[in-house]
Amino acid sequence: MATGLHFMFCVVTIMVLLRGSSHAGESSASSPNFAVSCVFVCTQEDPYVMVRSTELEGYCIDLLKALASALHFSYKVKVVGDGQYGAISAKGNWTGMIGEIIRQEADIAVAPLTVTSAREEVVSFTTPFLQTGIGILLRKDSVSQEMPLFHFLAPFSKETWTGLLLAYVLTCLCLCLVARLSPCEWNEPKKEENHFTFLNSLWFGAGALAFQGVTPRPKALSVRVVAAIWWLFTLALVAAYVANFTALLSSGSEQLPIQTFEDLLKQRELEFGTLDGSSTYYFFKNSKNPVHQLIYEYMDKRRDYVLVKTYQEAIQRVLEGKFAFIGEAVSLDLAAARHCSLIRAPELIGARGFGIATPKGSPWTPRLSVAVLRLREAGLLEQLRSRWWQSHCRQQPRERWAPLPPRALAGLFVALAAGLALGVAAALLELSRRSRRGATHGQRSCCSIFMDELCTRLQITGTTRPSPEPSAKASA
Repeated sequence: MATGLHFMFCVVTIMVLLRGSSHAGESSASSPNFAVSCVFVCTQEDPYVMVRSTELEGYCIDLLKALASALHFSYKVKVVGDGQYGAISAKGNWTGMIGEIIRQEADIAVAPLTVTSAREEVVSFTTPFLQTGIGILLRKDSVSQEMPLFHFLAPFSKETWTGLLLAYVLTCLCLCLVARLSPCEWNEPKKEENHFTFLNSLWFGAGALAFQGVTPRPKALSVRVVAAIWWLFTLALVAAYVANFTALLSSGSEQLPIQTFEDLLKQRELEFGTLDGSSTYYFFKNSKNPVHQLIYEYMDKRRDYVLVKTYQEAIQRVLEGKFAFIGEAVSLDLAAARHCSLIRAPELIGARGFGIATPKGSPWTPRLSVAVLRLREAGLLEQLRSRWWQSHCRQQPRERWAPLPPRALAGLFVALAAGLALGVAAALLELSRRSRRGATHGQRSCCSIFMDELCTRLQITGTTRPSPEPSAKASA
């Protein structure tokens, strides 16, 4: 049995047995014994085709069986000559699978064969049976990640921290205002000192954030309402901070410093490359994107060091560290499923698909496309993907951690605002009750007394005690 380091390809030749349908009758009239050949990748392309004892198995084998059952044909196997997918040689000829089809040595190719414009010009492709893209394969600990100096601020976003600072200042201002307005907290503005000055209110609010009891202690109902809503606000906020910070610390080892291709360019610890002569290599070569062009220039200058010949060689270099492999996402996902120390970076570019290649103008191209679509609609392609890409790792990768979004705490800030408004309203109600009691004993109206009290309380500073004035009785 061939090992994973042996690079070999198989060509599966399918002899079509036309049966029953009107389409088959039409084809048999012009081509009574139409031959179809399918190219498969063997041991090197686990899980597409694998050799087990004397039999073949894998994703492409199961796909072939499903297509044979739907279109009623049988098949046999032969070996491809040069062991290539298909590229233009220096002489201008096509090699590999594509070359076999052009030379009519094979009739169809069922393999992880990427649909590209160059290949589409010489052969025909069916609807892709497997969607993929270009990604980055890394070892999880391949790049050292230094914790930033202010890492403790990470659990909340910048918007949340700004909102917290504004809420703190606004609450302390409200405490100072409510304490001035409430006659239960500041009974005699001209004789008593108001303990809830702005500085004292700032200290009171900071103590609540740290869960520390501080003075002054509120006496009026309105001040207690503001203090209570601030306590509830800080309790919920600190609980959210602790929970998110714990999640950040526990998931810190799985946070990849390389998330995108731009991150790959910025770092200097890892070399990166791809398969030499692959469609991925030519994607970067032909791309007009500045980032993609820089990646191609890097790989082209260091091609003897970063371009690999096989996927197995690429995976081995990634496992050894200090190397990142750029390749087809489905192949990278398989490597990550087989090796728990590997992971694929989140970004995918160059969306593409694996299609079945047929000769140009082949009558089997639309039939195979319809069959592939029916298999997808029936959910069979997804079942095959789940079966052959099943992970051997016990622990599934965690979702990427992110700071707590401001919207998650929006209700908390709304509740705080409602509590502050309630406290101010309660203080005004207490002051109005005092004004009504003063109006019943004097000759002035309730409104005039209320306005005088309001102006007096808002104009007097609570930090300075006014000089004592002789009472009316003493002066008399």
